[in-house]
Amino acid sequence: MNIAVVGTGYVGLVTGTCFAETGNHVTCVDIDVEKVKKLKAGQVPIYEPHLDVLFERNIRQGRLLFTTDLKEAVDQAEIIFLALPTPPGEDGSADLKYVLGVAKELGKIINGYKVIVDKSTVPVGTAEKVRAAVAEHARQPFDVVSNPEFLREGFAVDDFLKPDRVVVGTSSARARKVMEDLYKPFVRQGNPIIFMDERSAELTKYAANAFLAMKITFMNEIANFCEAVGADVDKVRIGIGSDSRIGKRFLFPGIGYGGSCFPKDVQALAKSGQDAGYHFRIIDSVMRVNERQKTTLVDKIKAHYGNDLRGRRFALWGLAFKPDTDDIREAPALYIINDLLQAGAAVTAFDPEAMDNVRKVVGDKIGFAADEYAALENADALIIATEWALFRNPELGRVEQLLKEKTIFDGRNLYDLDEMKEKGFHYVSVGRQPVNAPVKAKA
Repeated sequence: MNIAVVGTGYVGLVTGTCFAETGNHVTCVDIDVEKVKKLKAGQVPIYEPHLDVLFERNIRQGRLLFTTDLKEAVDQAEIIFLALPTPPGEDGSADLKYVLGVAKELGKIINGYKVIVDKSTVPVGTAEKVRAAVAEHARQPFDVVSNPEFLREGFAVDDFLKPDRVVVGTSSARARKVMEDLYKPFVRQGNPIIFMDERSAELTKYAANAFLAMKITFMNEIANFCEAVGADVDKVRIGIGSDSRIGKRFLFPGIGYGGSCFPKDVQALAKSGQDAGYHFRIIDSVMRVNERQKTTLVDKIKAHYGNDLRGRRFALWGLAFKPDTDDIREAPALYIINDLLQAGAAVTAFDPEAMDNVRKVVGDKIGFAADEYAALENADALIIATEWALFRNPELGRVEQLLKEKTIFDGRNLYDLDEMKEKGFHYVSVGRQPVNAPVKAKA
């Protein structure tokens, strides 16, 4: 098939590349001239495992093209995917100006029947708004479909090529057949293409993300309670995760969720509820608890140092909101950095992929290290904010040698309590009792 993808952000680039990988001819459109030049030159602007290999191969084989000309992409396309930003407005609602702006332009230029697909995460009722925007100027038949993405950053390529399910919202038999043919190669193992109405498809994405955010937040609440009563959240997690009704995933406690999806989508669902006269009490609680959870580790740090961090220096491992991505949107590390700086502390950070993005935000307010061990030099303690694999099994002898004090504040529970106790570290984690080894400052 010939496909146009409008928008070359995270979702658009993965979508276009993966469709090209299955033999389709894909033209991706973006208004950013410099970005399109780099894409044409084979430069991937985001870090996502395995994307670069597919990207390079499909450009080389002529199935993946890039342009700034919307008409050029649309003329030959049978399907047009809208993968455009829907940033939160001041009131928390999803801003649809980019989606609806492109929809109006499509109405002016479509030259035959087209299936226009909302790939962006959009509020209930958006398909109808897109349909109306296209229809203002359209002189050709078209259908509007809702096809939300369910991509996990760090696993997006696998998620796209081997989806758990594909959700398609359409009331058109013609569009349904087109979408069914498009997605057949991705569901050969029997995972379903689930067809439903457009509004239900739009809500399915919000409901899925809100539920997962709620699950994470619930475990963080349980972790905080474990600390209060002397329980171990890791043991609780294993105990409840073995129940098939609950499952093992999204039960790891930490310092809150971040990223491009959960914060924005939970907020947008709450605002959609308000607009419809419905109050999502659970969603409101999830947002409040998550906001607080991002800085609970700083409270523990302050408590350890008698609420005086002036002149202290901290090593920070991890800046991305999760491992295997360079995405720092709503990353807990940014909240930790802000609170430490306000308290008069200094920070030296290391992250395998996200340092350039953080440097654009904080400039020279913190230091950036060449590797994880360089960040430890002259630091009073180590703080862990992202569970990158390379942080899971460090050379503890080297960590001890470089730190002023054998002190670790771990927001991701990477290390075994018994090992930390044996090695003599003062180790503070989430939902577990601290290991209170003696802390001896170096001369």
